[in-house]
Amino acid sequence: MTEKLIGLEKEFRRSVEEKDTAEMLGSGDLPVYGTPGLIAFMEYGAKECLAPYLSSEETTVGISMEMKHVRASLVGADVLLKVKITEASGKKVKFHLLAFEKEHLLGEAHHERVLVNRQKFMDKLHNS
Repeated sequence: MTEKLIGLEKEFRRSVEEKDTAEMLGSGDLPVYGTPGLIAFMEYGAKECLAPYLSSEETTVGISMEMKHVRASLVGADVLLKVKITEASGKKVKFHLLAFEKEHLLGEAHHERVLVNRQKFMDKLHNS
């Protein structure tokens, strides 16, 4: 199933809030969009890109991310996230993600997620 999704592209938008700043997230001392906030938005976009194609028993979990945060943004900035599925094989799906504020690149990432059965995944954690 996942192989059919190669090349799928989606876009997501959000505004940077105070809770997303490096200062509030503890990753820095300035009131700018924090890298952990941008990473979370990228993971959200990848997860949501796949969600319509999964059964109610399935979800995906992130297993790797290589990310560069190349430009700062202030609270109130409108961020556009472009998500593209670049590889898919079996239960693994790879993404290329680009985040923009207006025409300026904020960040770029390569991210990998794995398809899991929700109940089995949680049962395994509770029983370990």
